[in-house]
Amino acid sequence: MKGGARGAKRSAAAPAVAGRLSHSDKLSLYYWMRLTRTLEERLVNLHRQNKLVGGLFRSLGQEADAVGSAFAVEEHDVLSSLTRNLGSLLVKGATPVEVIRQHMATADSPTRGRDLGLHFADMGRGYIGHISPLGDMVAVMAGVTLSFKVRGEPRVGLVYLGDGATSTGAFHEGINFAAVQRCPLVVIAENNGYAYSTPTAKQSAAKRFVDKAAGYGVAGDHADGNDVLAVYEVTKRAVDRARSGGGVTLIELVTYRRRGHAEHDNQSYVPGGEVERWAAENDPIDRYVRVLIDREKVEQSDLDAIDVRATAEVDAATEQALRSPPPAGPDALADVYANPSRLAPHWYRR
Repeated sequence: MKGGARGAKRSAAAPAVAGRLSHSDKLSLYYWMRLTRTLEERLVNLHRQNKLVGGLFRSLGQEADAVGSAFAVEEHDVLSSLTRNLGSLLVKGATPVEVIRQHMATADSPTRGRDLGLHFADMGRGYIGHISPLGDMVAVMAGVTLSFKVRGEPRVGLVYLGDGATSTGAFHEGINFAAVQRCPLVVIAENNGYAYSTPTAKQSAAKRFVDKAAGYGVAGDHADGNDVLAVYEVTKRAVDRARSGGGVTLIELVTYRRRGHAEHDNQSYVPGGEVERWAAENDPIDRYVRVLIDREKVEQSDLDAIDVRATAEVDAATEQALRSPPPAGPDALADVYANPSRLAPHWYRR
């Protein structure tokens, strides 16, 4: 369970077979969820100190759906995250220092200060940064996975979107194209109760988002998005189906967004006591701790050691990021095109 590197995800244990996870894999799931929450808590602190640029979007209460689903794909597969899928990027190999630098818009951030949040990509590690128009990444990933099919590569794509994005034309066009072409694509709809401030019942008449799968002629599945093992299992089935030529699967993960759309959102539209009930009854990390201790016979001291490790890694990443310089003006135009030059623009003179 080597820290931070997706490629080493199963280095300490035998690989999971047919949906079965080893003991070490199950501890890894806890590590990734704990790292996600610890890193986001640090980002909140930095945000309140005005050290971040732009908004901050939390995944508090949704860590299990990002981590469990990303754990089900292989190293050579590709996923596209959304604003609340930090855990998926960490599983695929993004590091805490990269994430902090990206939010600080530093010169050595993944986008060198030209974009923010989780809007960054690394095809070598298998993740594509999302774009802001909701639902558009479904069409993008349909194209990516069609390329896998055309080239005969046994690779799968996974794309996340919120419940509100399932009402967009981009979602419809993307999943319909992928369905017709039988692309090896897994589409995860995270039903977290709200599309920004709009309750689910007021933006879709469908009782369950998974029911929309039938309209596109694709497989549909659903799971408790706050149960990391259930998320892994449902995603693993879909990934295996896609890899074997079975086409698209639409998965609905039922979860809850315990923070506002972003840190600026005070959630005044949420009924009183709703957030507290979800936190008390369905916190994904607390629930998984009970599973590990009661069913897997993991010692609390082992989990405490993982907590300490996650904190130490985030502390070290924070120290590194705070030493990073701001970007230079001319760098905004460098590396914009393929096969770029790192030379300054011709008009720039020192």
